[in-house]
Amino acid sequence: MKKVNQFVLLMGAGALLVTMSFGTANAQDKPKGKEWKVADADAKKKSPVKSDDEATLKAGKDIWSAQCKSCHGAKGLGDGTKAETIDISCGDFSSNDVQGLSDGALYWKITEGRKPMPSFKEKLSETERWQVTAYIRALKKK
Repeated sequence: MKKVNQFVLLMGAGALLVTMSFGTANAQDKPKGKEWKVADADAKKKSPVKSDDEATLKAGKDIWSAQCKSCHGAKGLGDGTKAETIDISCGDFSSNDVQGLSDGALYWKITEGRKPMPSFKEKLSETERWQVTAYIRALKKK
C-alpha cells in the first residue's frame, strides 16, 4: 500500500510539472493583439523620477508585484498566473520591442490601458506610474 501511495504522489507531481511547463510556453505562443499606437506628444513625455534611483526601483517593483505580476509575471515575461485566461499575449517586457518604447509611451499605456489591460489612471498616482515605468526598464534582458 505504501508503494502505491508513493507512486500516486510521484505521478501527481509529474503531472503538475508538465502542466506548469506547458502553461508558460503557451503564454508566449498567443497572438500579440492589435498594434497599440501612442501619440507623439505622449511618447515624448519625460519621467520626473530618477529611473536608476534605488528607492524608485523598489517602489516600482512593489507596485509591479501587487498590480502587474498576476498577468505579466514576476520577470515581465507574460507568464503570470492570469495570463492563461487572456486571449492575447501579455507581452515580454524584457524584449527589445518593449524596451525600445519611450518612457512616455510606457507611462501612457499604464495610464490609459486597453482591454484586456485595465487603466491605472485612477488606481495609481502619477508618481507610482512613473515608478512602474522605471521598474520595467530593470526587466531588460542582460
